[in-house]
Amino acid sequence: MAEQICPNCKNESFNWASQEIDEPTIWYCYKCNFEAYEDEHLERVCLNCNTKTECNLMVNDQNYWWCSRCHKYELITE
Repeated sequence: MAEQICPNCKNESFNWASQEIDEPTIWYCYKCNFEAYEDEHLERVCLNCNTKTECNLMVNDQNYWWCSRCHKYELITE
C-alpha cells in the first residue's frame, strides 16, 4: 500500500489499516500522529480531479471530504 500525503502535516506519511468488517478504516500519520476514520460507504467523484477517489473522513466528530489522488481536504458543513 502506498503512503499518501497527510492532510494535517502535508508529509507523505499517511497510511491506513482496516479493522473488522463493518468497522471504519483507520488512517494515521506516523509523522504528526494525525488520525482519521474513513466511512467506506461514502465515496464520490472529486470535483477537483474528476476521479472517484474522494472519501469521507471523520476527525474529532467533524466530517471531511479527502481526495487520495489530488489531496484536496475540506470540512463538510452541510
